[in-house]
Formats: sequence, C-alpha cells, structure tokens
Amino acid sequence: MYRIHCMNNISTVGTDRLAEAGYAFTDDASAADAWLVRSANLHEIELPEGLLAVARAGAGVNNIPVERCAERGIVVFNTPGANANAVKELVICGMLLACRDVIGGAEWVHANSDDPEIAKKAEKAKKRFGGFELAGRRVGVIGLGAIGSEVADALIALGAEVMGYDPYLSINAAWALDRRIEHVTDLNQLLSACDFVTLHVPATPDTRGMISADAISRMRPGAVLLNFARDVLVDEQALAEALDDGKVARYVTDFANPASANMKNAIVLPHLGASTGEAEDNCAVMAVGQLRDYLENGNIANSVNYGRVDLGPLVQGARLALFHQNVQGVIGRVSQVVADSGLNIENMSNVSRGADAYTLIEVTGEVGEDVQASLAELPDVRRVRVICPAS
Repeated sequence: MYRIHCMNNISTVGTDRLAEAGYAFTDDASAADAWLVRSANLHEIELPEGLLAVARAGAGVNNIPVERCAERGIVVFNTPGANANAVKELVICGMLLACRDVIGGAEWVHANSDDPEIAKKAEKAKKRFGGFELAGRRVGVIGLGAIGSEVADALIALGAEVMGYDPYLSINAAWALDRRIEHVTDLNQLLSACDFVTLHVPATPDTRGMISADAISRMRPGAVLLNFARDVLVDEQALAEALDDGKVARYVTDFANPASANMKNAIVLPHLGASTGEAEDNCAVMAVGQLRDYLENGNIANSVNYGRVDLGPLVQGARLALFHQNVQGVIGRVSQVVADSGLNIENMSNVSRGADAYTLIEVTGEVGEDVQASLAELPDVRRVRVICPAS
C-alpha cells in the first residue's frame, strides 16, 4: 500500500481515513509516495524520485514548487472551499471591528479594571468608541470564488449593499450568488462606489499589487480595505500613506509583517483565517479524499498543475496514467504502443493545462513492465504509472 509523509500536523479526522484504508505513514520524506502539507516550505526540499503527489490541506500553494512538480509528473492538490466558512466569519468580524471601535473599548475597560467607579465612568468614556452600522453600507467584494461568494451572501443577509467583481466568474458560480448582489465588470467602478472593499483573489502575476497607488486613489474617501487573501495584493507603502492622510480610514488584514504591523489605523491579525478546528478537519478530509482517488484510481480533482480527470472507481482491468508535454502526436504514439502490446482501450481521458498534459487510459489485458517501459521511453512523456484495482 502507499506510504504517506506528513510535512505538518494534519488533522487526524483526515489521516485516520488513510490508516483505515491500509495506508502506511513514514517519517522519511524521501521514502513516501505522497506528502500531506499545510505551511511547510517545500521550495528548498529535494523532490524524491518516487514522489507521486503533494496534497495541501488549504487553498494557497505558494509554499509548493508547483511548476517543478509538474515537470516531474507530481500532482499538487489543494482544498478550495474547505476553509471558506472560517475565513468568511473572520472577514465579517473584521468589518464589524472596523465599524465599531470594539478593540479600543475593550482596552479602555482593561486599563480601568481596578477603578471602583468603572461602570459610571464607562458611560462617559464610551463616546470615544462610537461607530456606525454595517447595514446599509456598500461593500465591494473582489473575487467571487468559494470564500468571496460566501462573504457576499453573508453581507446581503446583514443588510449591506454588495457589489461583486470577478472577471473569471463562472456561470455556475454566478447562478449560486444572491440575486441582490450587483456584478460589475469595471474594478474602478467598484472602488469608487464602495464604503468597504474586501479582497478574495489568489496571488498571481495579474493580481500582485492590484491595490496600487492608482487603485487607492480611486477609492471612496474614508473607505475601509480588508485583505484576508494575500498581502502581496496590496502596495503597502501606498496604503500606509493613504492611512496616514485619511484617504483610507481603516485597513484590516490577516497578514502581519513589518509594514502592516506599523500602519496607522490598521487592525492586523496573525493569519487566523482558517484557524478553526472545523476548517482544519474539512481541509484534511478533502485533501485525503483527493489523494486517495488519485493514487487508487488515477483521477485528479482540484489540482493546481494538472487538469481534472474522472473515470470513476477502478473496478477491473488496469489504468495507465501518463504525464507528458502538451504537444502534437503524443496521444497517437501512446495509443500505438498500447495497441501493439495487445491491450484494449476501454476508456480514456486527456486534459492539458498550459505546457503540461495528463492522460488516463483504462485498458483490459495484462500490463507488463515492458509496456510501461515502452511508454516511458516515448518522446515528451515524463512519467508513467500503472494502476491496478485494490485486492
């Protein structure tokens, strides 16, 4: 059975499912068929020859060398949406903290805790900590994926007006959103119209620094910016200047660094977004499920470096899993080797993502080592796996 190495502590709700299925755990990363990871930095770690997959119990994969894995035929999984509720709740909490000076009020009580007249004095002091209500405010949600869409729906329920911006919004995702959410296609329109702007996009070359000095200048004076996605989305120097002069009233972020921690009028949290027991359990279960489906059946779901393939459970016969470059002629050469070996193709799926492609072929007949070797020797083929039904 397959051997698993955990780079970080992974919820036992997930790992127990592997143990129950007969998987073995190893402390030797180089001897593992798959790695489970949360925050460990894998960029400086050597990828073992036998490593088949890396599953991250979380959404972001900045700590994983995704392209290097793709070149080696190592599938990298993440768990989008598994921690969405936890992050959504913290985002709403951040908005409420920005509306009402709850932190300042609590600090005042703590500072005056020994005063026997605290109750009387609190009635006068509370005027310093007044605020406003979220209901009726206009909130702009940038990114309407698993987390952003839940935030948008929750805000509608709280009585806010919501504008959503996502140039990559799928039709299915659009149908799932509350109909009262106004979908805009111009980011500048959202920035200039909203009292709150909250970020829910991944860090990509297109999104890095998207909240630039120019974007900040287009925001409504006195707006609140929330960032529970990635710190690199924001030009922090430009934001610090906007906070200093009052252009931006508040910055609420889950990413503590020397820049954000020293900003005026910033509420900075120590990356608490997914730090709930429920979120950790959900991520572990999802990561383990995807890992098992790939190792046992060759199916791929929620991979960040290879496309989705699903031929269902492997019941009989065998499957050939091939990783190769996305170039013309590979499938023809693979089919010829399979035919020459006397195997019959029952089902096949091929998907590509950029320069990388994955082909899963279900065959009847005995797959010998010579077939696997012949496929591995083909031009542009990076890796070949033979998957047989579990006994």
